[in-house]
Amino acid sequence: MGLMRLRKTAVALAVGVVASGLAATVPASAAPDAGGHHGGKPSACRPANHRAKITEAPHSAGHHHYRVTLTAPRGYEACALAGSPVDVRFSRHGKDSGVRAGRYGKQGHKVVLKYGHPVHFDVQVPADARQVPADEVGFTLRTPGGKIPGTSFAGGKLKVARGTLVGPVRAG
Repeated sequence: MGLMRLRKTAVALAVGVVASGLAATVPASAAPDAGGHHGGKPSACRPANHRAKITEAPHSAGHHHYRVTLTAPRGYEACALAGSPVDVRFSRHGKDSGVRAGRYGKQGHKVVLKYGHPVHFDVQVPADARQVPADEVGFTLRTPGGKIPGTSFAGGKLKVARGTLVGPVRAG
């Protein structure tokens, strides 16, 4: 009787492990709000599945510009993004700057993030405003159908000010 109970327990545990493994992978790769295609790999658009960095970009009349570039590592499913990121926050050494960014530009254009095809968005800062240094930006990406759960982070040096705007995600 003890051996039979042990076998039933082992089978139940194995089924539980397999079922929980499937449950953990399906939402990351197939959830409609994940911005991913319905493949077997996790979506590159999920915050933990891409890299992001901030670099200085050419300035324009009256504005400083920074580029936030997102890259997808090999092995992640391509995904669609659209519009400007939301819930954009800037910090320095982990301390929130208090600056919130608005958005500019057409918000409906779709771009695809996949391995070998980075995407980026612009951070536009008024040149005549009181600027504060930052070394990180946190943001929520959007898909053509909504937001991607979680916060993405990019590191790099920049200065931000009241009136900072972020542009829509673009290819390149």
